[in-house]
Amino acid sequence: MADTIQKSGAIFYIKRILGLILLLALAAVFLFSAYSKLVSFEAFQWTFVDLGVSNIMVASVIARLFIGFEFLIAFFLLFHIYLTKVTYPATIFMLLALTGYLVFLLAKQGNTGNCGCFGDWIYMKPMEAIWKNVAMLAAVGLLYILYPVRPYKGQEWLAAIVTPFVLEPLNVNNTPEKANLPINLSLLYEAGSQKPEVELRSGKHIVAFMSLTCPHCRKAAYFLQVLKKNDPKLPIYLVLNGDPENFKAFFEESKAYRVPHMLFDNKPAFIELAGEYVPAIYWVNNSVIEYKSNYTQLDPQLIKKWVKQ
Repeated sequence: MADTIQKSGAIFYIKRILGLILLLALAAVFLFSAYSKLVSFEAFQWTFVDLGVSNIMVASVIARLFIGFEFLIAFFLLFHIYLTKVTYPATIFMLLALTGYLVFLLAKQGNTGNCGCFGDWIYMKPMEAIWKNVAMLAAVGLLYILYPVRPYKGQEWLAAIVTPFVLEPLNVNNTPEKANLPINLSLLYEAGSQKPEVELRSGKHIVAFMSLTCPHCRKAAYFLQVLKKNDPKLPIYLVLNGDPENFKAFFEESKAYRVPHMLFDNKPAFIELAGEYVPAIYWVNNSVIEYKSNYTQLDPQLIKKWVKQ
């Protein structure tokens, strides 16, 4: 009798220890996932623009709430808040929703590119991320058996939701800088070995000058290709400079294959047009730069409004 009690007690504690380890590991994954997205926030918020959100501010709020929800699950796991009633079901719901998105991504673009599950920190293809989610779902199922505790309630949910807004404040002033400067776009047709296939000297165009090796340029090109994909009529053009050997890496990361572009191999003329720093994104109207913007100011609604004016 005593041996039976002792064995059952040992099994109970083994289950508790294994459950605690599993719970801490799951919480760590959610914490790292939320933090990695927060560090590379611009790319993550543009995921929602790519899904059809036309306002960059709305996309920013959604992205922050998403990250906050990941922090929330991690905190609830760590502090053992409503585990069986709230936390485990919420974790399953989120993992299923993410898996559904990954399946959509897989069907849409194939098993290529970074799914963004861990921001820019860990490169993970959609299929790898699906298997990761399946493993996490299995872990939650085991936690129902190994660690079905229901301790206390707390207010950590507030800290979790607010955290992304504090660490990455909303950019309420995302309007581009007024310029009204002439730009000699004729150089693109006269000073290089290639010429643009479209007429950039007349009409309105978003002309982006980029270096093939610049990481910020690759991010900007990614954001511009999202805009172009969602609205193919937007007049966006990329002027690229650098070694042609870097073409493949640039486009693999930016996915900007379908955005009209050219390789401008006259570096002095490129610097004359782009200025000292890249990416240089100019809102050009009949060879006059009306606005300059960085890649965080590429609001789809603002660009569409400017093109129609």
